[in-house]
Amino acid sequence: MKLGIIILNWNGLELLKKFVPSVIEFSKGHTIYIADNASTDESVNWLQETYPSIKILQIPENRGYAGGYNYVIPMVSEDVLCLLNSDIEVSAGWCDPMLHAFQNSPNLGAAQPKILDYNNKDTFEYAGAAGGFLDQLGYPYCRGRIFDYVEMDHGQYDQRIDIDWASGAALFISKSAFEDCKGFDADYFAHQEEIDLCWRLRQMDYSVQIIPESQVYHVGGGTLHSINPQKTFLNFRNSLITVVKNDARSYWWLIIFLRLLLDGLAAFKFMIGLKFKHVLAILKAHLNFYNDFLKILKKRNEVQKRSIKSAKNKGVKSVVATYYIMGRKRLHQQ
Repeated sequence: MKLGIIILNWNGLELLKKFVPSVIEFSKGHTIYIADNASTDESVNWLQETYPSIKILQIPENRGYAGGYNYVIPMVSEDVLCLLNSDIEVSAGWCDPMLHAFQNSPNLGAAQPKILDYNNKDTFEYAGAAGGFLDQLGYPYCRGRIFDYVEMDHGQYDQRIDIDWASGAALFISKSAFEDCKGFDADYFAHQEEIDLCWRLRQMDYSVQIIPESQVYHVGGGTLHSINPQKTFLNFRNSLITVVKNDARSYWWLIIFLRLLLDGLAAFKFMIGLKFKHVLAILKAHLNFYNDFLKILKKRNEVQKRSIKSAKNKGVKSVVATYYIMGRKRLHQQ
C-alpha cells in the first residue's frame, strides 16, 4: 500500500520554507506532492530549486481547498493520500500508524492523527485536536476542543476510536473511498468540506477514525485567520449546507430551523462584543444559503440516493446547551 502526501499551497513560500523540511525528513519512502493553487509568489520556483524530488501539481486558478484537491487527486496513483496543510510540522514515524490502520481495516475511509498546537506542543490544536464529532444539530466539536476551549494533552484521548469527522488539516483518506464519494463539494471553497466528506463516507459505510499514535503540530490560521469575517461566513454557511445535504432524518428541516435561531444568538453575541463585521458575515452566510437552497436540496437528493445507510452522529444532543448553559467544556463532561 503506497502513500502520497499532498500539500496544498497558495502563496505560501514562508510556510513551505518552515515546514517542508520536517515532511521531507520524516516521510522517507513516500511520494510528496505540492498542489499549487495558482500562486503568484516564488514558492514554486523555490521548491523546484531546493527540493527537486517533490512533485509539483499545477492548478490553473485558485480553487480553494476543496476544488484544489479535487483537481489534483485524479493525477496521483497512491492507494492512501494525506492531504496536509502547509502550516504543519510532522513528527518521526507519523506515517507508519496511519498506513497500518488502512492496511488492517479495509473499511477505513478516512483518518486523522492527533493534532497538537505547534506553538504550545502539550496542548491540542483547534482544527481537529483528537478527532471530530457532530452533535444532533450538526454542530462540530472535537475531543480536546469544544468551541474556543482547548485542552492540554495528558494522554486522555489516546484511544483509537471511530469519529464523525477527521480534520482536513492532516486528512488521510483512501483514494478509492474519495472517488466513491465523488470527492469534496467544491462549492464549499474552504472550511468544513472535510466534515461533509466524512459524513458522506459514513453513509457509504466507510469508517472514520482517529489514530493517536501518529501526531503532528499545527500552527492554525495559516491561510485564513480565525478573526477574519470571511472565515465566519464560510463556517456558518457551510455548516448549514452540510446538515441539509447529509442529515437523513425526516425532520431535518426542523434541525435547520433550530440552527437558524441559534445562529441568530451567535450574531447577537458578536454584536455585544462589537464585532459588527462578523454579524454581517453571519447575515451574508444565511442570505447565500437561502439563495442556493434549491441547489442544496438537489445535492441532498443525490447524496441520499448514493447512501447505503443512515449515518448517525455520535455527538451529544446539543453541544451549545452543554457548553454555554451547563458549563461543560471537556468531552468527558458532555
